[in-house]
Amino acid sequence: MIPNNIRSQFPILDQQAHGHPLVYLDNAATTQKPLSVIETLDAYYRSQNANIHRGTHYLATTATEAYEKVRRQVQQFIGARHSHEIVFTRGTTESINLVASSFGKRYITAGDEVIVSGMEHHSNIVPWQLAGATLRPIPFSDRGELDLCAYERLFTPQTRLVAVCHVSNTLGTINPVRQIIDMAHAHGVPVLVDGAQAVSHVPVDVQQLGCDFYCFSGHKMYGPMGVGVMYGREELLSELPPYQGGGEMIETVTFEHTTYNQLPYKFEAGTPSVGDVLGLGKAIEFMQQLGLKNIADHEADLLRYATDCLLRLPGIRLFGTAPDKASVLSFLVGDSHPYDVGTLLDQLGIAVRTGHHCTQPVMDRYGIPGTVRASFAVYNTRAEVDALYAALERILPMLM
Repeated sequence: MIPNNIRSQFPILDQQAHGHPLVYLDNAATTQKPLSVIETLDAYYRSQNANIHRGTHYLATTATEAYEKVRRQVQQFIGARHSHEIVFTRGTTESINLVASSFGKRYITAGDEVIVSGMEHHSNIVPWQLAGATLRPIPFSDRGELDLCAYERLFTPQTRLVAVCHVSNTLGTINPVRQIIDMAHAHGVPVLVDGAQAVSHVPVDVQQLGCDFYCFSGHKMYGPMGVGVMYGREELLSELPPYQGGGEMIETVTFEHTTYNQLPYKFEAGTPSVGDVLGLGKAIEFMQQLGLKNIADHEADLLRYATDCLLRLPGIRLFGTAPDKASVLSFLVGDSHPYDVGTLLDQLGIAVRTGHHCTQPVMDRYGIPGTVRASFAVYNTRAEVDALYAALERILPMLM
């Protein structure tokens, strides 16, 4: 069970927006941060701030130890074999760009193909185009379920990688990534999973999944912005060239030749955001203390309740109705533009996301400009769903 006082750990929620109690339903964009994360950031900059790995003084060694402790914490959180398979980045976008750049340099040439799903975030589309790959999208049904028979037919001798989202940020669909990975491996093709929308909603074990890369962000799992993770299998990471050059990622440097550092530091050029990494560790602790199953059960209840409520309203169209989905509710109100709906809801204190959600191909699939997206987290309540329902009921005469 989720504690009744959970909201007291999130001070940002205790405020008003335009004279109304704030109802924050934009969690797929970013979750709010508990006090434990905020206090960790404050404590780091008050008493621990130093560059890591490069000094022998007290602050440097304590900061380094704390940073590397979080690496081991992330390893255990996602079930990786080794801590050196965990690379810290600025977020999912940089993690995918890292793989696209490094893997692309080694394995992708003109005419090579990358299979993606038709529901990918732009961050799992554009990097592969920049790497020179031709994209082969997996189609999905009106309900938002991937067509795995069509997926099987997409493999060709030119297929170099499969890159798919674990959970759709727009439709909420929890994709059958284990099956997708097994099918790709049967063709000898590695798989990258975009886990940005998954890690705060479903348990992730990269060894059980069998994926070759797994990417996610701290700010969507109650942690700070500006920090993320790229997990990669040791065998693949050892083969790939560095992503960026600079300090930390080197072993030796001369004007004639450079040799690179061991994993994972080969991919961590420059001074990292140490405080944010420590905040990520605290966010993982926060989730583990609540229990991932408890979080998932709470969010599933809110999703069911919100879906039932919205369907009672005239003119509501839902997008993403797969039976296995996370706590994302995308909808339109009649023929009203989502920006109009979002603006009116905001004036009543309801924070939702509007637009194409960085998934323009999804919108093209449905022939719409975008959706209104309400997304739920552990601190949301049925009372807030009621507030969303009441707000929509109030603005409907202005929209229909």
